[in-house]
Parts: sequence; C-alpha cells; structure tokens
Amino acid sequence: MAKATTIKEALAKWEEKNGQKTAEAKEVKLYAQIPPIEKMDASLSTLVNCERLSLSTNCIEKIANLNGLKNLKILSLGRNNIKNLNGLEAVGDTLEELWISYNQIEKLKGIHVMKKLRVLYMSNNLVKEWGEFVKLADLPSLEDLVFVGNPLEEKHTAEGNWIEEATRRLPKLKKLDGNPVIKQEKHTAEGNWIEEATRRLPKLKKLDGNPVIKQEEEEAEGEN
Repeated sequence: MAKATTIKEALAKWEEKNGQKTAEAKEVKLYAQIPPIEKMDASLSTLVNCERLSLSTNCIEKIANLNGLKNLKILSLGRNNIKNLNGLEAVGDTLEELWISYNQIEKLKGIHVMKKLRVLYMSNNLVKEWGEFVKLADLPSLEDLVFVGNPLEEKHTAEGNWIEEATRRLPKLKKLDGNPVIKQEKHTAEGNWIEEATRRLPKLKKLDGNPVIKQEEEEAEGEN
C-alpha cells in the first residue's frame, strides 16, 4: 500500500505547480492528493497568510495543527474520515466558513468556539440527535447551514417537519439546505405571508390550515 502524502510534501508540490511560496499565499488547495493525506501535521503552521485552505478528498481523521493560521476564513475538509470537531478552537476567532460534508461526525462538541462562523456545510455526516443539533445555536453568526443526509434530517424530512423543527431551533438561519428560510412573522407583519409562501411552494393546497386559492382560480371564478 502506498505511503500517505505528508502536508510538507503536498505543500512542496503546490509551490512547484504555482510558482509561489505557501507562506505568502492567501489560498492553498491540497485536495485529492495521491496517495491521500492522512494527518494534518505541523507543516500547516507555515501558512501564516492563508485565508482559504482546502484539504478535501483525502483520508484525514483528525483536525489538528491550525494554530499558525491566524488569517484563515474558509476551511474545506469535505470527504475525509473526520469523526469530531476537536482542533477548530485554533481558528475560532477568524473562521467564517467550514465545509465538512461527507465525514463521520456524530457529535458537535466544541463547535461553540466558532464565533464568526457564518456558513456550515456538513451534509452526509452521522448526527442523529436534536441534542447535538441545538449546539449550533451557540454560533452567533451562523446564517447558512447544509445538513441534508444526516440521520436526523432524513428522519424528520420523511416525517415532513424538518424545516419547521430545524428553523425553530436555529431562528437566525437565512438559508437551510440551500433554500432561503421564510420567516412567517416577518411576512405576516408585511401583509404578504400567503403570497410569498405560496410563490415559493406553488404546489401547496393548504397553508396554515386554509385552502390555497390560486390567482388563476380567482380570475376564472370572476369570469363566471
């Protein structure tokens, strides 16, 4: 079996390909290395100017050695073997987007350190309990969440109440699973709740217990 690619080796390849020192780069892509990276080792500490780091599609099991990345805003770790969020505290003051879909995360312990996190893409992980999901409410800036493909989402989507239950627990969300979150209170106050909701969900037959009357139906009735 081929020996894993080290971070040091991957950075050397990146410098050769891009003709730039990694210590000066704002964006560094180390995704899909052959053979794959297995460890986030101390060589990452050289990325002092990096704002966007991609390590997706490797075989990483633990988040580690981010201490030197004082300017990191976007971290992409999708399609690895990561089981928990330990190690993120090192970038808790700067990280704005975490892309960590297709991993093996069941518990969200430690996520509260991400004070600036606006975007969290963590589809296709292993979160099963609302008790874990509600830890996302500790993220004061979170507004865009992708959670599809977790057992919790699959269960409640099948029951027909995923959006309602998720947004009730995270009332500040603006997007959930790629779709804008419609706030009923806002549109009710503006007098256009029914119009806005049915425009986004044109197949609805009932909304809030009342039959949905399509504009075409009203016009047809007016002609009779």
